Amino acid sequence: MLKHLQQPIFSTIAEAAKQLQYPTYVIGGFVRDLLLERASKDLDVVCLGDGIKLAKTVASKMKGKPRVNVFQNFGTANIQSEAWEIEFVGARKESYRKNSRKPIVEDGSLEDDQNRRDFTINALALSLNEADYGELIDPFDGIKDLKARIIRTPLNPEETYSDDPLRMMRAIRFACQLDFEIEASSLEAISREKDRIKIVSTERIKDELNKIILAETPSIGFKLLFDTGLLPLIFPQMAALQGVEIRNGKGHKDNFYHTLEVLDNISQHTDNLWLRWAAILHDIAKPPTKRFDSKVGWTFHGHEDKGARMVPKIFKQLKLPLDAKMKYVQKLVRLHLRPIALVKESVTDSAVRRLLYEAGDDVDDLMKLCAADITTKNLRKQSRYSRNFKLVEEKLKEVEEKDKLRQWQPPISGDEIMEYFALSPSREVGQIKTAIREAILDGDIQNNREEAWDRMLEEGKRLGLRSKGV
Repeated sequence: MLKHLQQPIFSTIAEAAKQLQYPTYVIGGFVRDLLLERASKDLDVVCLGDGIKLAKTVASKMKGKPRVNVFQNFGTANIQSEAWEIEFVGARKESYRKNSRKPIVEDGSLEDDQNRRDFTINALALSLNEADYGELIDPFDGIKDLKARIIRTPLNPEETYSDDPLRMMRAIRFACQLDFEIEASSLEAISREKDRIKIVSTERIKDELNKIILAETPSIGFKLLFDTGLLPLIFPQMAALQGVEIRNGKGHKDNFYHTLEVLDNISQHTDNLWLRWAAILHDIAKPPTKRFDSKVGWTFHGHEDKGARMVPKIFKQLKLPLDAKMKYVQKLVRLHLRPIALVKESVTDSAVRRLLYEAGDDVDDLMKLCAADITTKNLRKQSRYSRNFKLVEEKLKEVEEKDKLRQWQPPISGDEIMEYFALSPSREVGQIKTAIREAILDGDIQNNREEAWDRMLEEGKRLGLRSKGV
């Protein structure tokens, strides 16, 4: 511990604290991660004094004199440098009202500050004071819980979660990120207090959800969210995937646990949050499209199209960005069955071209999603799917190299069509552009300007158009 505290930033904080005569400590996540040997550049510094004043004094002693961001209403300040993000606050104690997770704050002692922490492993503090520099203050046996890999609240769990219900999601997120277990009474308290999550803003819930999704094995978090009853409250569409219905002896797979398998599979190959969201949402429309057919059993016809239509509503509901990221997820959900349909030996180049055209630059991510979607435990089926999938990849590569459709742009623009036929923006312009595109995708003409120009002339003639020079 002392070796890590030899870094210049700690002596700078200690020097500023001594100058101001503020007993000062590093507390929380940095100390936890230090003990777990996890890299961290986030420092939480608590002092028995004015946290904002300490931040300004520290900044004045740092190289480059970084800017201090002050949050007067909260009595906090932070400094961001290339190496560190440091949060400063005066030690405080908190009390809560029933209808709000925003605490009433008063000045307090180090003990008060540790009491208000969410979990024992986040209540650990390291002294930066001259008399006991580097000493670990651990009032709740946080070290013991770290060794046992346990998430436990410092005080009564019902009170901890009721005061700030976001802590329920944080408990699950830490269990997921660190591969820890939530202590039994704390886990039971989450189930009892789950309805309190309704007072937490969607933005804060979304942030914790995204951190769970970005964990190494996100299924751990989602299983805990489901088992505690939180998932139906924060993301009901995903909770609705759970369950197996059997009729006439025919059942279907549990689409919730299948989705978690797909999510874990894809998480082994990408840290792209939005590709992981596509894995979560790829089968989201299976419940509303589920039908039973006495001959074939359960069907989910059109779940990919309906799922794509559900994506904007879910993104809006969860306060996720309604921009290109949403459209990317929507596209992958809509196309996720298409590569599998190309495994037939009779598949045409035209079908491959259309997939390349529709997927564009996202075709590689689409293929990752499709590969992750193979979750069968039947080794014979698994081998067949993998072999077929390889054929699709080779076919895509072959057609892409030949036709260059990944970043396809029309060889002839709408402006050129209007110029040649002396047209203003109109239906005829769209018809000619569509005819050229369809001819290229069908393989009737090559993806080049010369053949596209000839097709433009043919289509113009069919529509009774003349060039402006005639």
